[in-house]
Amino acid sequence: MLNSYCRCLLSFGLGAAVAWAPLPLMAAPEASVEDDNSTAVDATVVPAAARSPQPTLSLEPGEETVPLGDDPADADAPSPSPPAQPRPQVAIPQSDRPTEEGFDTPPDSLIPDPNPLLTPTTPEEVDIIGTQPISLETAIELAFRNSETLRTALLQLERSQAGLQAERAALLPTASLNSTLETSNQGFSGQGAGVGGGGGTSTRLGANVRAEYDLGISGARSASIRAAEDQVRLAELGVEQTRQELRLATINDYYAVQEAIEQIRINQGFLAEAERNLRDTQLREEVGVGTRFDVLQAEVQLANARQSLTQATSQRQIAQRQLARRLNVPPTIDLTTLAVEIAGSWPLSLEESIVLAFQNRAELEQALVEREFNESQRQLRLAQIRPNLGVFAQYGLQGLLTSPAGVSSSLDDGFSLGAQFTWQLFDGGAARARATQSDLDIQTSELDYASSRNDIRLEVEEAYYTLVANQANIDTARAAENQAREALDLANLRFNAGVGTQLDVTSATRELTEAQGNLVRAVLDYNRALARLERAVSNLSTALN
Repeated sequence: MLNSYCRCLLSFGLGAAVAWAPLPLMAAPEASVEDDNSTAVDATVVPAAARSPQPTLSLEPGEETVPLGDDPADADAPSPSPPAQPRPQVAIPQSDRPTEEGFDTPPDSLIPDPNPLLTPTTPEEVDIIGTQPISLETAIELAFRNSETLRTALLQLERSQAGLQAERAALLPTASLNSTLETSNQGFSGQGAGVGGGGGTSTRLGANVRAEYDLGISGARSASIRAAEDQVRLAELGVEQTRQELRLATINDYYAVQEAIEQIRINQGFLAEAERNLRDTQLREEVGVGTRFDVLQAEVQLANARQSLTQATSQRQIAQRQLARRLNVPPTIDLTTLAVEIAGSWPLSLEESIVLAFQNRAELEQALVEREFNESQRQLRLAQIRPNLGVFAQYGLQGLLTSPAGVSSSLDDGFSLGAQFTWQLFDGGAARARATQSDLDIQTSELDYASSRNDIRLEVEEAYYTLVANQANIDTARAAENQAREALDLANLRFNAGVGTQLDVTSATRELTEAQGNLVRAVLDYNRALARLERAVSNLSTALN
């Protein structure tokens, strides 16, 4: 009779606990899990109240949109338990918060020291003092401001511009000044020397000013200038390509931090469920309605949950440091992200995307500019065996400043104009051979253009098909998560009623965790595919405007 009473009481109490206990499955705030045998593990995220409205997911105009979030049928579900105290965060001033137009303005605390040779020498200089949450737009802006790779590309552009100025200097005449000052001493002469005759010291001064101008009939001057202009254009395209690659890498690093934080949240929910299951299983064993085998299974489940949470925490730390490295922020600041949301929709069809990519990609224009550069090099090498003509003007002055006794000082000057004609009649075929090399380089550039064009089309198609697939995966993963949550509730009710097994509860908990992870991955994979598609097309905002 007592056993029956205890069994009924236990069944009623556990059933009520299952019905009312909140499952921390989709909680956004930071949570902390702590037990007697482990240290606290936390995850810094933004509270749900601070999130922006959830966007909708759509690829084609007029298609039904699907919001990202919990199913409306779960609106009456109990709210998650209160979060633990968050980690220290660096506050963003109100003036630096996201704006509607353009990128966010990064706070000054995220701008690195302007001295690139500065190296920390004490542990305090690299100790993390706080965590700064940033939006994706702010991360991209920081990458453009702080990246060493982008700054190196900009320096290469300035170097090419200086080279162009040097080549354009040949369009102007050159002027030079030469002067000599000579002192000589003449000895005594034994022949015909009279009284008082002999040598002495004399000082002579000579100077001339010469101006020259190359008429450029060989084509060398114009070819050199065109080659320098092509170098500048290649450097500009290199800067554009670096910016696009940096943007994509920053977005991927940002999403990696988001995924790591979401994995911590999911594993925290799994750990909390495993702890609750272990407590219930131990209570059943104490009152005689459970077995030692069920307790061992619950303990194994709890140990696996702890290991998964520890691994997820490590991945979050690595992802955060990778993002901080990408953005080149000061070493005392750690970065975290805002909540996971669908990044947006793609406004073009596949065919329109491919054509726009052909128009916008810097790689295609680089191949064309390289072809023009090789043509300029060909003309420059052929100019070595072509006739050339230059003109010059010269004014000279020569005089005797000091002279021996009996010799009068003199000063003579003169002016001359002329032309200089040069033509290398034979060089052994070297110039023709180098011109042939340039011809082959031109053909190589043309093949590079064709290869880049085909690669760009493949990039666009892969990103587009991945985007469409992940859009469908989001809907599937959301439905699977709702079904897994319902299955876990039923498994707990069946087990408490004595018609289910502990294995059913364990399996349902594991499947719910997997379903939540699949939903997060589907959203982030969609965002990554969208970023890759934007990179494959490039300059989308400029093209659409």
